[in-house]
Amino acid sequence: MRDVAESAGVSMATVSRALSGRGNVSERSRQRVLDAASKLGFVPSYTASSLASGRTRNIGVMLPSVTRWFFSSVLEGASKALLDAGYDLTLYSTGEQPDDRESVLNDFLLRQRLDGVIAVSLELSAAEVEQLLRVRRPVVGVGGPIEGVATLRINDFEVARHATEHLIGLGHRDIAHVSGTAEFERDFALPTSRREGYLAAMRDAGLEVRPSWLAATDFTIPGAYEASKRLLAAPGGRPTAIFAASDEMAFGAILAARDLGLRVPDDLSVVGIDGHDLGPLFGLTTFDQNPRSQGAAAVGMLLRQLDGDGDAPRSDIIEPEFVVRQSTATPGAPRRA
Repeated sequence: MRDVAESAGVSMATVSRALSGRGNVSERSRQRVLDAASKLGFVPSYTASSLASGRTRNIGVMLPSVTRWFFSSVLEGASKALLDAGYDLTLYSTGEQPDDRESVLNDFLLRQRLDGVIAVSLELSAAEVEQLLRVRRPVVGVGGPIEGVATLRINDFEVARHATEHLIGLGHRDIAHVSGTAEFERDFALPTSRREGYLAAMRDAGLEVRPSWLAATDFTIPGAYEASKRLLAAPGGRPTAIFAASDEMAFGAILAARDLGLRVPDDLSVVGIDGHDLGPLFGLTTFDQNPRSQGAAAVGMLLRQLDGDGDAPRSDIIEPEFVVRQSTATPGAPRRA
């Protein structure tokens, strides 16, 4: 750094600010520092800077799985934002093992391996939040409200209600719902929130909800395919529309309908929630919650806390974009050419 400072004709403090992106440095001085660093082949030592600042420049991202589209999309957005900010990312996939999550919160953080944590679809307890605050490691949550923690989320109840109201507005009266099983209630009770939104819309419209039309599965395409096939093939009449609690489950419902000889949307309308990349290929009507932007926004919230520029923790509600495609139509409407 001393060599860079001498070559650029500035102080070491200016070199530090210019290379870290922190503090006020004129663009002219910043460029001189960058040119000098490039000429000398200087690469900042984050080990040395962490000793001076107490920072590791490493952010932990905790999520249940890396194989599911929503989680991986949030991770993608967070990774890009951290890369742009000059931070490393350490990934923790907690899976179904509560001990893994406990190890991250009680071991890695206490040993100060991380500057902060982004928890994706993980509902932290009051004790876990208190511990994080006690060791001065900020945390941002994605997917639901956490007391005392800055969070980003959609209003699952309201989005589900609007999705069902879209079908009702088209004239559907026989509407089924495909959601998650009890094991997915563990964090933020997402299946219940979306089911309650569906039930509220049906109740407000004075429509009957058949218990046999409430299907539960595992938020995957194959799981929803099997559940929807049973639902649509059951005796006693079938629904004219399905509200699926995720896009992947909506894809499963569409595939099941087609295998049963039903046309979408002529014989069956389907709507989902997420904004999955495959949505346009399926022509799926959905509420796009843009998980990549949520990941990037979570990084911004966390870095502001690290810089001391953040406001008091708050829960930000994201308004998803309603995208109407070919999977929903008036009951019995002829397919457009």
